[in-house]
Amino acid sequence: MTAVNEARIENSDPTQLTDDEIFNAHLGGKLEVGATASLADPKALSIAYTPGVARVSKAIAQDPSLAAKYTWAHRLVAVVSDGTAVLGLGDIGPSASLPVMEGKSALFKTFGGLDSIPLVLNTTDVDEIVETLVRLRPSFGAVNLEDVSAPRCFELEQKLIEALDCPVMHDDQHGTAVVSLAALNGANAVLGKNIGDQRVVISGAGAAGIAIAKILIAAGAGDITLIDSRGIVRTGRAGLNPIKEEIAAVTNSANLDGGIDVALRGADVFIGVSSSKVSEDLIASMASDSIVFALSNPDPEVHPEIAARHAAIVATGRSDFPNQINNVLAFPGIFRGALDAGARRITEGMKLAAADAILAVAKDDLGPDRIVPSALDPRVGPEVAAAVALAAKADGVA
Repeated sequence: MTAVNEARIENSDPTQLTDDEIFNAHLGGKLEVGATASLADPKALSIAYTPGVARVSKAIAQDPSLAAKYTWAHRLVAVVSDGTAVLGLGDIGPSASLPVMEGKSALFKTFGGLDSIPLVLNTTDVDEIVETLVRLRPSFGAVNLEDVSAPRCFELEQKLIEALDCPVMHDDQHGTAVVSLAALNGANAVLGKNIGDQRVVISGAGAAGIAIAKILIAAGAGDITLIDSRGIVRTGRAGLNPIKEEIAAVTNSANLDGGIDVALRGADVFIGVSSSKVSEDLIASMASDSIVFALSNPDPEVHPEIAARHAAIVATGRSDFPNQINNVLAFPGIFRGALDAGARRITEGMKLAAADAILAVAKDDLGPDRIVPSALDPRVGPEVAAAVALAAKADGVA
């Protein structure tokens, strides 16, 4: 992609898109299957299909490891959803989620060079989903979980990791976490700050919020305060599910109690991954040179222009404001690197390596309005993939 085309896409206003433009672009879906083998003459047909293909099938039957060399399965990502937590739309079901999964597959191909296939399942039962994917395992090389509601998503991901001998990642959790860490490191580089000295407030204790908290802990954040709809997540608070009890034990070292007003007072960083709105007064109560990531789409927790009156650096999940924190910076390269290395799973070290690689692409051009690379920067996917592959080998999962 040329710089001119990249700029044109970045500067287009998504709020001005018409229904005709959107629906016409989705006619017939956004994916197709293309053949890599020639079928131009009888000989080519006999090689690609019968009788030639029988020799390849017999060889794989004798040595199943050859499937990785002579089929696409080893490089194929299954994009799997039950449609229970789609974008900002919520539980809309599998059929309505399929356009999103098709889009995800298009991103895998464009930014990671990987083929993928969307699979939307007409069940929300964790064990049924696991059983389905175990039975389909010979057909794919990795699983990208997408838009599965919390707290089921945590159980589903863990059970799939245990059941499958291939990389599994819930992108709503870990892709968001990786890019958030990269962006925070970028903001700190601009401001001359250290993550170990910072108190971070995360609004939203679902899939993304908890994954962000975990990766920030692994990166050495000073302290983290998580907020859910009932206030600060803290040890001893009644009604916590097991996932929140686990994260409460390793966050909120100051033992704060109350709501977001208590949490944000004097905080260095705010990361919003919920639909809750945050007032200007609360942003003003944060520490000087604060960092605000209002990541909810399409409506950020606080409008970036308002946040910028008080914060030194502001980011959103939207493309029409500076500093877009977009998962496409992470997941294509993470899966590409994992598959390049033949990794059996995706480790914490691989995610940290991905965050470092994302920031490295932008390091020569960092500024208050550029703390991560553009989501369309063609360098990101290959750099992330290379770093993740090295980390997989270092972690002993390759």
